[in-house]
Amino acid sequence: MRERLAERKRTERRRALVRFARWAAAAVVVVGALWAFFMSPLFALDPAKVEVLGTANEIDSTAVTNVLDSHDGESLALLNVPHIADQLREIRGVLDAKVERVWPAGLRVTLVPRHPVAAVVSGTGFALLDADAIQVGLAEQAPTDLPLVTVPVGDDRVLAAVLEVIRNLPADLLSRVSGIGAQTEDSVSFDLRDGPHVEWGSAEDSALKAQVLQAMIASPSAASAGVIDVSAPTLPITRAAG
Repeated sequence: MRERLAERKRTERRRALVRFARWAAAAVVVVGALWAFFMSPLFALDPAKVEVLGTANEIDSTAVTNVLDSHDGESLALLNVPHIADQLREIRGVLDAKVERVWPAGLRVTLVPRHPVAAVVSGTGFALLDADAIQVGLAEQAPTDLPLVTVPVGDDRVLAAVLEVIRNLPADLLSRVSGIGAQTEDSVSFDLRDGPHVEWGSAEDSALKAQVLQAMIASPSAASAGVIDVSAPTLPITRAAG
């Protein structure tokens, strides 16, 4: 009886050792797999495998490269992709950024650039602004393809009203605007390169005002008008300049 009990204990110990060995082997495999996934050079970010889409003249490409290079060699699995996107959004000329992992060691970066829609006098040159009043560039001469904005210095509300009007102008009409300005939020006006002066008023009902203005410009009766006033779009008027 004692021999049988001793044999049973030896058998149980062997089984326990076998189970332990199996668990230990499995743990080694898991640890190895985790190391390979998180720490192996196979999954380290390689700048040569980073694809950047959406670059434009307004974007500081050197700053973009510096942000991406600062993460060189980091594990793709541990890479804080949202943080990188936030870093890119802080770069001049970047409106938005999307960052995607491309396994095993790359990234796909898609940038949305800010485009200038107007110019304002700044020092001895001209600051180029996007629709959100963010400066995206500088020019020594007034750009011929952008309207020159004139507003009271430091009045952000009037500037915002003017840019709101610019955002709502159809592209074919905006391309004809040479200068646009206002003294108050309700007194936006602009000059067309080949046409009359336009009294726009506030930024409200801009879509309707644009339709009315285009119809009046096309009307023979308004062809010789010096001023077209659409500040009250349901009652537009024309008058001589001066």
